[in-house]
Amino acid sequence: MSFDYLPIGSVDIPDIPVKDHLDLPAKETAVVVVDMQNDFVKPGGTLVVEAAGETIVAIQRLLDRARAGGVHVAYTQDTHFDGDKEWAIWPEHCRQGTWGWRIIDELAPQKGDLVCPKSRYDGFYDTWLDHYLTRVWQVKHLVIVGTVSSICVLHTAASAGLRWFHVIAPADGMSALTEFDQALTLRQISWLYTGSVVASVDDIEFV
Repeated sequence: MSFDYLPIGSVDIPDIPVKDHLDLPAKETAVVVVDMQNDFVKPGGTLVVEAAGETIVAIQRLLDRARAGGVHVAYTQDTHFDGDKEWAIWPEHCRQGTWGWRIIDELAPQKGDLVCPKSRYDGFYDTWLDHYLTRVWQVKHLVIVGTVSSICVLHTAASAGLRWFHVIAPADGMSALTEFDQALTLRQISWLYTGSVVASVDDIEFV
């Protein structure tokens, strides 16, 4: 079998299994909202993902039902300071304390939610996320939403999968730079990290 290591043109996307409905035990589940910050979501941000604004209402619905059902909620918050090497890769973004760094008003954290500042793509890297998910909350299932699908969402989902969390990815709660990147993320989560993909946050029920 020949393989083109530098494919040019169209690329076939493998089948991505999508579950019609998923029941999750509320006491063993947490929702993780990745980097829904002004710089990524709002006009005037320095690294706006055009599709991110379209996910706000879906994420709101998910959070409302999660909180009503006693499901834990955590946020990652991309956070950078002067001299951060990431600004050599991307334009300056999410400088600590600025408007662009803040989580958008529509999804503002509530009392009891966990907010984890992070310096890299992975929400587990050098943060307290794993401590609370594993030792304090003792959850097994993570519903991960936010932006950017193929970068911070996927790296966070990867770390969760490597820790044997069951990762759930609702497609309408995740935003990517391209359709290819969205498909890549859903493929990796469903296949490599043995997670579950649903089309919508409304396909998830907390029981």
